[in-house]
Formats: sequence, structure tokens, C-alpha cells
Amino acid sequence: MGFTLLELLIATVVFLLICTAIFGLLDLAQKNYGSETQISSSFQEARLAVDQIVSDFDQAGYPSLSMFSEVPAVTSRYAFGPVAWWPGYTNNPPTPCQVGTAGGGTCNPSPGDFDMIVETTSGGTVMWIRYQLIGTTLYRSVVPKTQGVDPTAATSTPNVMVPFIVNVMNNPPGGQLDELIATYPSVYPSGQPVPIFQFSCDSPAGSVRCPTAAPGGLSTQIRDVDVTLIVRTTQRDLQTQKWKLVELSGRGHRANPDN
Repeated sequence: MGFTLLELLIATVVFLLICTAIFGLLDLAQKNYGSETQISSSFQEARLAVDQIVSDFDQAGYPSLSMFSEVPAVTSRYAFGPVAWWPGYTNNPPTPCQVGTAGGGTCNPSPGDFDMIVETTSGGTVMWIRYQLIGTTLYRSVVPKTQGVDPTAATSTPNVMVPFIVNVMNNPPGGQLDELIATYPSVYPSGQPVPIFQFSCDSPAGSVRCPTAAPGGLSTQIRDVDVTLIVRTTQRDLQTQKWKLVELSGRGHRANPDN
């Protein structure tokens, strides 16, 4: 028994509708897969970055001067303090690297919420490890501690600055920040950039938030650092055309009680 032309047309239309629905679902699935893949990749990168920063801070301050039976002839043999960039830091007594004070040597620029230098040992050598956010890239510099050298200068040369993680959105350029705040108000609760580093210091009342540039501050009082990384996917979401963000936090706890 044959089919009429009308029946063939109806069957063709039904077939095309089914194909359109199937291809639409496939397209949606592909977009969702691409978005989830980007989010997963950004999450892994942020997680590894936070783990590395926390690990570096946990080991900061080794070896302290108290670990030597005889005082080393050069200060580069021991860690003067866990953080090498703070008010009153001295890399070669009596030449201070002071922040926010008049006279003497100065660390320039001043340390902030997006820049940290720790002083620690690696392979038997005392090193300066710096994390510095420039634009949307967090750089990591690792150099041997050198007597009489400003740690900010030693860790700022292009040949030692290595891109550590890209698309960091803690403090992006104004246009990007405004867009992200509008899309993710909970990520930026104050409507302002989010610090990467926030330090806590020892005090008689317990651990308290450290001042960022108080004359006479002590590196040895710094006990913890809270690390927050906000990382953006490499491409916009294919469905919403909005950026996707990943936010990870961690806390570094200085383990050395002698420094």
C-alpha cells in the first residue's frame, strides 16, 4: 500500500522536528560541557595556587637565628623574619627596609593586599618568594636572599618573575570589575576589590588582623595569612555570555615559633 503525498509531507515535517529537537539538545549539552570544563580547569588551577602559597607561608621563617649555635657572619644564612616585606624589616642591619616611615631605606612600592614576600629556606638556601598581582596575572618570584639587597628589587626583575596563575579577578581593571560585581555581588560583598592576602598577628588578646603599614610593626608577630583567589574562566559562558568565576580560600599558618 502506498503513501499519499500529504502523508509523506507530514512524516517529513515530524522527522525534521525531531531532528531539530535532537540537535538543539546536543548543542545545549556541548555548551554545558564546555562551560563545566572551563570551570573545572579554573578550579584546579586556583586550588594548586592556593596550596602552593599556603605551603610557602607555612614554612616561612626557617631557619631562624635561634637555631644557630654561632651567629652566622652574613644575614643571608638565616631568615630574619617570616615575611620579608613589612614595616621595619631589616635585610642587612643596620640598613632598614621600612614602609610608611621617614628616612632610611624604603621598600618601594609599599606592600599591599596583592603583594607578599616570604623568607624561607629551600634546599639549604634562604630564599625570598614573592607573589605579586599585576593586572590579572599573579606572578611568583624565587631568588636567594642576598645581604644588603632590597627584597622588593631582587624579586621585581623580569627574568625572575614567572606567571603563576592568570585571569585572577581579585582586582581587575575597572570595566571588568564593574561587570563582575554586577553579576556576582556575593563574591564582591563590599563592591570593592577582594584582597588576596590578609595577615593576622599575635597579640595579648589573641590573633588579630595586622596593620598593613604601621611603623615599628614586627614580622615575627605575623602568625597567619588568609589567601583568597578569584579566578575567571578563559571564555564567556556560551549560553549566558557571562564570565564564570571560581573563588577559593586557604589559610597559611606559620609553624616556626622561634621566628
